[in-house]
Amino acid sequence: MLNENNVEDVWEEEEPEEESTEEQGELTVRMRINTQRHQVPIRIDKYLMTRVEGATRNKIQHAIESGFILVNNMVVKPNYKIKHFDDIVVYETRRSETEELLPENIPLNIIYEDDALLIVNKPTGMVVHPGCGNVTGTLLNALAWHFKEKQLDTNGLNRIGLVHRIDKDTTGLVVIAKTATAMTNLAAQFKKHTVHRRYIALAWGDFDENEGTVIAHIGRNLRFRKIMDAFPDGDYGKEAITHYKVLERFNYVTLLELRLETGRTHQIRVHMKHIGHPLFNDSTYGGDRIVKGTVFSKYKQFIDNCFGILQRQALHAKEIGFTHPVTGEWMQFESNLPDDMLQVLEKWKIYTGSYKQIPE
Repeated sequence: MLNENNVEDVWEEEEPEEESTEEQGELTVRMRINTQRHQVPIRIDKYLMTRVEGATRNKIQHAIESGFILVNNMVVKPNYKIKHFDDIVVYETRRSETEELLPENIPLNIIYEDDALLIVNKPTGMVVHPGCGNVTGTLLNALAWHFKEKQLDTNGLNRIGLVHRIDKDTTGLVVIAKTATAMTNLAAQFKKHTVHRRYIALAWGDFDENEGTVIAHIGRNLRFRKIMDAFPDGDYGKEAITHYKVLERFNYVTLLELRLETGRTHQIRVHMKHIGHPLFNDSTYGGDRIVKGTVFSKYKQFIDNCFGILQRQALHAKEIGFTHPVTGEWMQFESNLPDDMLQVLEKWKIYTGSYKQIPE
């Protein structure tokens, strides 16, 4: 159990999110309160305001609505009135700033760099931010080395470097701010949803329509706290909107272009599962098995071969566009599909007899 005065960092302002990294699913208990026998009924947000130093009611409500505060292992609303013998748990996902960020000489595929920002094309398997079980080998470790080599100040890199995040096994473009001014400006653009983001994904099933929009709140699964879930009624989680467009059909799987209006944790992966089209080989959300297709052994072998080539969810952050935080000019960047996705798409093209051009 932690002292209540040690949990102020739980109440920091919300960071702009993207398809967030897997390590954010590693929740740790930061505070636990067991109410007494004669506890007077009071709203939980008011109750916690008197127990967390520096907390505001707005920050507490945000933490409750985000699923970081549970009562008797259940999600509640900010107006929930606590009673005697309630078990209140506050979770924390943020990494302590007191931990030293170790610079590591890890090669980076830098697409663009100037004095204010840089764009990295992240490979599969690289965690963006150090966290529980991922202290080294991350994008930030590599950036710390890169900045050190350029004799740039890396103090506070944990705080000002990451404008957004993508999952460990998602490939593609990530924006890094090199100054506090750039971070503030870019974060504001993400918050206002003015940043252009385009993803390419391979999803199970054949879509009825060529284009569509998925609207469903996203929050932590009410039972398994390390994964996310869709809540179409909007009673829990945060608003999430994903637009999709069919690029190519392969009978049992479909190549998609996806655009994000919001940036919630695992948004694309959760929304695709929600509409019955989990991403190909997404082990977290049900895509690592045969979802659509035949019962023939040759088909099963074909899928196993594809899984052997693409050992992750088929998702790539292909394009990003934003206003430069210093010059005010619009900038847009694009990256090619990685080899593992290209190889699997080629196999599907041959398997189904499709000869349409595959986007690079």
